[in-house]
Amino acid sequence: MSGPNSEYDPVQVTPLDEEHVAAMRDEALAAIAAATDLETLKQVRTEHAGDRSPLALANREIGALPPQARKDAGQRVGQARAAVNQALAARQAELEVEAEARMLVEETVDVTLPWDRTTKGARHPITMMHEKIADVFVAMGWEVAEGPIVEAEWLNFDALNLGPDHPARTMQDTFWTEPAEHHLVLRTQTSPVQARAMLTRTPPIYVVSPGRVFRTDEYDATHSPMFHQVEGLCIDRGITMAHLKGTLDHFAESMFGEGISTRFRPSYFPFTEPSAEVDLRCFVCRGLHPAVDDCRTCKGEGWIEWGGCGVVNPRVLTACGVDNERYTGFAFGMGIDRTLMFRHGVADLRDMFEGDVRFSTPFGADL
Repeated sequence: MSGPNSEYDPVQVTPLDEEHVAAMRDEALAAIAAATDLETLKQVRTEHAGDRSPLALANREIGALPPQARKDAGQRVGQARAAVNQALAARQAELEVEAEARMLVEETVDVTLPWDRTTKGARHPITMMHEKIADVFVAMGWEVAEGPIVEAEWLNFDALNLGPDHPARTMQDTFWTEPAEHHLVLRTQTSPVQARAMLTRTPPIYVVSPGRVFRTDEYDATHSPMFHQVEGLCIDRGITMAHLKGTLDHFAESMFGEGISTRFRPSYFPFTEPSAEVDLRCFVCRGLHPAVDDCRTCKGEGWIEWGGCGVVNPRVLTACGVDNERYTGFAFGMGIDRTLMFRHGVADLRDMFEGDVRFSTPFGADL
């Protein structure tokens, strides 16, 4: 029996001849050179170097050749595939460099541009006014006292000589909380802080209490259901209305400038006796004629209503545990919002509560 005929090749595989392998290689190299970005190159890689590429399919046909023909075909296909892979790697490196350079141009950040283009915030002028008022009285040796906004009915009314039938206790002025049997209100003035001070301190007492208060007022250019007050309390031996007048004159000068004084007009408050309305000498015309006749701020009066004051009612002292035979005192209260409006010519109270930073920014860092 004879052996196999090793010189005769019955299998003809056209893709494996030298001309076809060279054509497939050249086509792949041309496609690689024509790729203009990494995404296109990725597609070229799949078409000319992937598992279904012409060279990959030709490589599979090598097995159909007789042993003596496989070596030459394998070399041709291998060299072609190596050339394609080298071209792919080289073009990949080139396109990556180009992509980085393009990214640096397109995504660059100009660090020379202004860094503070974002609008800055601003402290609220009412907050700064609180602090300025506190500084005035601390410099005189007073203390700043605080209390809760939701207050006991007794401290907000009874301790201050406002009886159960007093008009201020009706729903027309006061926000009452529920349930009613808890007897809690949103404080209508900062006077409860004064009552707490007398209950927890031993005379002499010198406290000032700025803070938010609440009343059922309409919301308009001059009224708000939430506003800000500052109240002061002095309890000591031998305190008179003269001490009150001197204190308020100093307070007025600190707020509105040298030479601004106050005057008292008789009035009534349940927690002081005698009581007075405090008028502020007009800080625009200074109450001088004939300028006062044309002054739009005081409307020709020469004085501007500022707040209330008086000698602490002995009943209030007794209710808060202070011996009214040994001690006397005075109390006063002014609107912080109103003071700010006077001081800076704010025409509409609502501007203070709208939260627009354009209102706060012009006041700067200090009032």
